[in-house]
Amino acid sequence: MKYTSKDDGIKYLIERYDIDFDNIIDAIKEKKYDKVAIQIPDGFKMHALEISDFIKENSGAAVYIWGGSTYGACDVPVGLEKLGIKMIIQFGHARFRADETKKPSEMVK
Repeated sequence: MKYTSKDDGIKYLIERYDIDFDNIIDAIKEKKYDKVAIQIPDGFKMHALEISDFIKENSGAAVYIWGGSTYGACDVPVGLEKLGIKMIIQFGHARFRADETKKPSEMVK
């Protein structure tokens, strides 16, 4: 991993799950996004602040945490574009169809 973390929570996630934080941060920096949101399944919410802090520290973007329930890739937060959110980072196992939702999104692999 090219971006580093002092946080054990991030290390835990990287060791156990297929989360490519490098690509997430690279995409934010490449597009020069200043506000992003993360949407995390309930089982990962205990790591929400660690994920948010890690992305913020390495990308410079303000990171908003979607606190509502997440029921899968089709459960896209509504109204974030009104807050100036440029990217929704959705943690899960399937991609949502951004072209159909018209929400600020980008698939990062």
